[in-house]
Amino acid sequence: MPTDPVRLTADLIRCPSITPEEGGALTLLQSTLEAAGFTCTRVDRGGVANLFARWGAQGHARTFGFNGHTDVVPLGDPDAWSVDPFGAAEKDGYLWGRGATDMKSGVAAFVAAAFDFVTDTPPDGALILAITGDEEGPAVDGTRALLDWMEGAGEAMDVCLVGEPTCPSEMGEMMKIGRRGSMSAWITTRGVQGHAAYPHRAKNPCHALLRLLDRLAAHELDQGTDHFDASSLQVVSMDVGNPATNVIPAEARGLLNIRFNDSHSGASLSDWLRDEVAKVDAAFGTRTEMEIKISGEAFLTPPGPLSDLVARAVEAETGIAPVLSTTGGTSDARFVRDHCPVVEFGLVGETMHQVDERVRTDHVHQLKAIYTRILADYFA
Repeated sequence: MPTDPVRLTADLIRCPSITPEEGGALTLLQSTLEAAGFTCTRVDRGGVANLFARWGAQGHARTFGFNGHTDVVPLGDPDAWSVDPFGAAEKDGYLWGRGATDMKSGVAAFVAAAFDFVTDTPPDGALILAITGDEEGPAVDGTRALLDWMEGAGEAMDVCLVGEPTCPSEMGEMMKIGRRGSMSAWITTRGVQGHAAYPHRAKNPCHALLRLLDRLAAHELDQGTDHFDASSLQVVSMDVGNPATNVIPAEARGLLNIRFNDSHSGASLSDWLRDEVAKVDAAFGTRTEMEIKISGEAFLTPPGPLSDLVARAVEAETGIAPVLSTTGGTSDARFVRDHCPVVEFGLVGETMHQVDERVRTDHVHQLKAIYTRILADYFA
């Protein structure tokens, strides 16, 4: 009997795996995969649970990999949900619950496809499933830990498909062949506190920070590249914490985020930010400290054999030729790209991270069919 990806998704939803808690999700997947002959290894690091599963001989000339995560974001207000967030209710053609879209259904679809494929038509090759519990969290001890362990164990994927939701509103309309880089900067500008009526006796850090943020936000980073939209810098917070109207504060803080394309690197943008800070400090006599965190660099898997393989399977099962895109936030593909060519394809992501998150059950079956076709074509 074929493995039902909707039932498997429901079983995973019932595992309360709010990041970084495992919640029983990886234990469930391990027992499922071992029943199909996969060799499974728990690769836990830093309090995060991860699962590596292999079918077929190590070092085979053709090894196809899937990557995904079972951890989910917090519920928000539990009382705002119309269903039990971990109840996996099925109604109105949807399966409801936290992780239904992002991305327990994607994991269930590729696990079900892999299970049936190696059982019914054992390929001349190998499959690797790298499943993490740390994608929605810091992402330090998740897919990174799996790849580090694989390197040490001599394990390797030739290509990898990440099962994140990629379609904006219609099943099959989009796949990802890259992602923008992401970095954030925490800025603290310090001046000299004083009376608002005697500004010559103070140095106002608010004015300096406003000038800096305005310069940064007004700057055109680029106009986009062949496969990427224009880079974007967004000021996301400004804070002084000063309740007094007659006091010039001693410091002011700002926070910004940059999503950048492949015409930049985290290092080049960091240098630009520091140069702009120095110019403003020189003009205002202030002292600014800045903490920069680079979450991931921009990357691209150029259109070619892997994207063609996935696109053909998507069009065969949905009748839609997917757009090759680099939009959206970051994903664990940013780590996999250093290991092997990687693309992403998954479900419609309209309700991910929302209250009453849900997924169409027919889409989950369709996704399993797409993944099955990809495996059949890859090993043909």
